[in-house]
Amino acid sequence: MLAVLPVRDGSLPLGGAEAVAEAGGEALVVGPGAAEAASLLAGVATDVSWAELPPFAPAAWAAALAPLVEDADVVVLPGSPDGRDLAPRLAHLLRRPLLAGAMTITTGGATVAVEGGLVLHEMVVDGPFVATLQPGVRGVDLDPAVVATVSSLGDLPVPAAGLDPDLVELVPADPATMDLAESPRIVGGGAGLGDQSVMDQLGQVADALGCSTGGTRVITDWGWLPFERQIGTTGVMVHPRLYLAFGVSGAVQHVAGLGDPTHVIAVNTDASCPMMSLADLAIVTDGPALVAELARRLGVPVDG
Repeated sequence: MLAVLPVRDGSLPLGGAEAVAEAGGEALVVGPGAAEAASLLAGVATDVSWAELPPFAPAAWAAALAPLVEDADVVVLPGSPDGRDLAPRLAHLLRRPLLAGAMTITTGGATVAVEGGLVLHEMVVDGPFVATLQPGVRGVDLDPAVVATVSSLGDLPVPAAGLDPDLVELVPADPATMDLAESPRIVGGGAGLGDQSVMDQLGQVADALGCSTGGTRVITDWGWLPFERQIGTTGVMVHPRLYLAFGVSGAVQHVAGLGDPTHVIAVNTDASCPMMSLADLAIVTDGPALVAELARRLGVPVDG
């Protein structure tokens, strides 16, 4: 298996390291700043090749990459926005099936999440295929003993595919509406908030902080948030750099959906609940009172 990671400005895509781990450590890193991004795979990758490409253009990139990856039996891309754009084009040029939204991948197929993640299908493939791996479902354990062999492919020639649109403007995603699976900063609410009005105010605090809003299954079951904002094994699998948990006890179904957050801040009156033990900073206080104080300091209107 070979992981193909499309990068921008030297940064790994969402779920990039997970895709490399799923592929057994072999990776091809491509895009602007590929050499810098390849160095970020220390402790995960065993064999890394990198190549510089012009700014992301999925049709042109697929045409340039297809000859490089045709010998790999399984090509794995992260289910990041660029990975999801590149994968079907690459599969088409290689004349292979595409297994999108995989939870696990083997040389014989993949387990694919369908119907909003509520159903898992075991897909068996007799021959080579392309797959995208859902970010956050696997996690990565860095091993300092793993040392990668790194090689440069230089600047790849990119054919004029003629199928890519011209980029007029790149608009940052709105944290309030972006897919939780792709959000780098999430404010989560749980049953400890006690009232829907507090959850609504927490959402306004999240907007003021430039964060997305999520919640536990209890919150969505009560109708305080739409189901697409539910974090957990029966909701959305996330992988944020920062997770702020207000009134979240930390049930295993919720925690399992958090992936591997870089930083966790938890607010709860129960100092011994699981969420507090997972936090880098655990604040033992009344959640609704702290939400109200944050709203006041951030200038959130009381009437919304």
